[in-house]
Amino acid sequence: MNYLLAILLPPLSILLTGRVILAILVFLIWIPALIFSGGLTHPMFILLAWFLIFHAREDRRHR
Repeated sequence: MNYLLAILLPPLSILLTGRVILAILVFLIWIPALIFSGGLTHPMFILLAWFLIFHAREDRRHR
Protein backbone atom coordinates (compact mmCIF):
# COMPACT_ATOMS: atom_id res chain seq x y z
CA MET A 1 0.00 0.00 0.00
CA ASN A 2 2.81 2.39 0.83
CA TYR A 3 4.43 1.72 -2.55
CA LEU A 4 1.24 2.83 -4.32
CA LEU A 5 1.13 5.93 -2.16
CA ALA A 6 4.74 6.61 -3.13
CA ILE A 7 3.68 6.83 -6.76
CA LEU A 8 0.94 9.35 -6.06
CA LEU A 9 2.29 11.38 -3.11
CA PRO A 10 5.96 10.66 -2.36
CA PRO A 11 6.27 13.12 0.58
CA LEU A 12 3.34 11.51 2.40
CA SER A 13 4.79 8.08 1.82
CA ILE A 14 8.13 9.22 3.26
CA LEU A 15 6.29 10.66 6.25
CA LEU A 16 4.62 7.30 6.89
CA THR A 17 8.01 5.59 7.01
CA GLY A 18 8.83 7.73 10.05
CA ARG A 19 11.17 10.30 8.52
CA VAL A 20 9.37 13.54 9.38
CA ILE A 21 12.10 16.07 8.64
CA LEU A 22 13.00 14.43 5.34
CA ALA A 23 9.31 14.34 4.37
CA ILE A 24 8.97 18.08 5.02
CA LEU A 25 12.14 18.80 3.05
CA VAL A 26 11.01 16.63 0.15
CA PHE A 27 7.60 18.32 0.17
CA LEU A 28 9.20 21.76 -0.01
CA ILE A 29 11.27 20.67 -3.00
CA TRP A 30 8.60 18.49 -4.64
CA ILE A 31 5.91 21.17 -5.13
CA PRO A 32 8.11 23.69 -7.01
CA ALA A 33 9.73 20.86 -8.96
CA LEU A 34 6.33 19.68 -10.17
CA ILE A 35 5.30 23.19 -11.14
CA PHE A 36 8.47 24.30 -12.91
CA SER A 37 9.49 21.03 -14.58
CA GLY A 38 6.02 19.91 -15.54
CA GLY A 39 6.35 16.63 -13.66
CA LEU A 40 9.67 15.52 -15.12
CA THR A 41 11.25 15.27 -11.67
CA HIS A 42 8.39 13.24 -10.17
CA PRO A 43 10.06 9.85 -10.91
CA MET A 44 13.10 10.94 -8.90
CA PHE A 45 10.92 11.45 -5.81
CA ILE A 46 9.14 8.15 -6.41
CA LEU A 47 12.47 6.32 -6.46
CA LEU A 48 13.55 8.10 -3.28
CA ALA A 49 10.32 7.10 -1.53
CA TRP A 50 10.61 3.47 -2.71
CA PHE A 51 14.19 3.29 -1.47
CA LEU A 52 13.21 4.67 1.95
CA ILE A 53 10.26 2.27 2.22
CA PHE A 54 12.50 -0.68 1.35
CA HIS A 55 15.14 0.51 3.82
CA ALA A 56 12.55 0.86 6.60
CA ARG A 57 11.29 -2.68 5.98
CA GLU A 58 14.83 -4.05 6.06
CA ASP A 59 15.45 -2.28 9.37
CA ARG A 60 12.27 -3.81 10.84
CA ARG A 61 13.27 -7.22 9.52
CA HIS A 62 16.67 -7.04 11.22
CA ARG A 63 15.15 -6.05 14.57
